[in-house]
Amino acid sequence: MDKDWLSFHPAPSKPHFTPPPGAVDAHCHVFGPAAAFPFAPERKYTPCDASKDQLFALRDLLGFERNVIVQATCHGNDNRALLDALAHSNGGARGVASVAADVSDAELHRLHEAGVRGVRFNFLKRLADFTPREVLMSIAERIAPLGWHVVVYFEAGDLPELWDFFTRLPTIVVVDHMGRPDVSQPVDGPQFERFVTLLREHPNIWSKVSCPERLSLAGPPTYDDVVPFARRLVESFPDRVLWGTDWPHPNLKAHMPDDATLVDMIPRIAPTVELQRQLLVDNPMRLYWS
Repeated sequence: MDKDWLSFHPAPSKPHFTPPPGAVDAHCHVFGPAAAFPFAPERKYTPCDASKDQLFALRDLLGFERNVIVQATCHGNDNRALLDALAHSNGGARGVASVAADVSDAELHRLHEAGVRGVRFNFLKRLADFTPREVLMSIAERIAPLGWHVVVYFEAGDLPELWDFFTRLPTIVVVDHMGRPDVSQPVDGPQFERFVTLLREHPNIWSKVSCPERLSLAGPPTYDDVVPFARRLVESFPDRVLWGTDWPHPNLKAHMPDDATLVDMIPRIAPTVELQRQLLVDNPMRLYWS
């Protein structure tokens, strides 16, 4: 484990907010355990172990019923830890994998049968090496017939450069963490307005309203400065938003959240029962289990 790595909260509390029946944590990870599933030699960080059993225990504590497990960059294109978690979820988890350009059709179908429903493209250079866009487009074209989607992770300042690529993708596109807005800027300012316009003009683009602990300048436990951004997306695009814990919160350097505080933000960003049901149940079920 890297010396400056912060391990996940050792004893998260029980949230005050009770998620609706069937709620999905639609963005979380498993790391290793490294003894069984070694990390990729080309990785840019070495995390702590964060096992499927610990993830599922947290799911139960927080009051959720299902998980969407996203392949971590520390495992590269080796999806074995992800597939192991899916196999032991009793149908309660789906996956987002990472694949190489030369992945075979047989492997894609194997991943589908295991519960994978998307691939992730990472545009944060500090986390992943650059992959040519024509390679990524080729992968997207091959997964489209499976009904999969593409998950994209990028910084808000890079959206103008990436706009044309994102809008040409032939699948549903799910943006991680609201496109990482600068929350010191106005929620109706030009940077976030650009992201809202992206969703407004392209109905195949969705957003995760996750990771206040990663975006906030105000900090824990309430992350007040993130709330207006997430709430705007939930109220503007109620049928195209997802929520997740991001457990075990990779690469945080300043603090490690109690996951219950993240759950307790949900009624602040989705203030009605209907919005909560869409965010936590209807949308992830339609995307991952239909």
